[in-house]
Amino acid sequence: MNCFYHPTVSAIGLCKYCQRGLCAECAAVVDDVLACKHRHEDEVHQLEQLTARNLFQSKRVGSAYTRNAIFYGLVGVLFTGFGAVQYRFLGLQAVFFIMIGLFLLYAASANYFEGRKHK
Repeated sequence: MNCFYHPTVSAIGLCKYCQRGLCAECAAVVDDVLACKHRHEDEVHQLEQLTARNLFQSKRVGSAYTRNAIFYGLVGVLFTGFGAVQYRFLGLQAVFFIMIGLFLLYAASANYFEGRKHK
């Protein structure tokens, strides 16, 4: 591959913004990646900042899923336990509490497995 701006010179890499081949004279190193010198340096810097923010947010999302899984699990156990203990006194109303508890336990497991995808 040859340089986009100097077709007779071999390219040393691609601009991260426009994906054009760049020779050593046309390339600028911005945040450890190549950019077209005096053309796309600011855009490449913004792309790198955006990527860093996305990685940081992805880690935060994973911990939020884990936090939700713990909360839903605890509340699900409480509802299920309450419904089981009160079954002989409340009858069908206790079944309602058990169903809510089981649903919350399902939500806890769903959040747990979704959070593992983000780690």
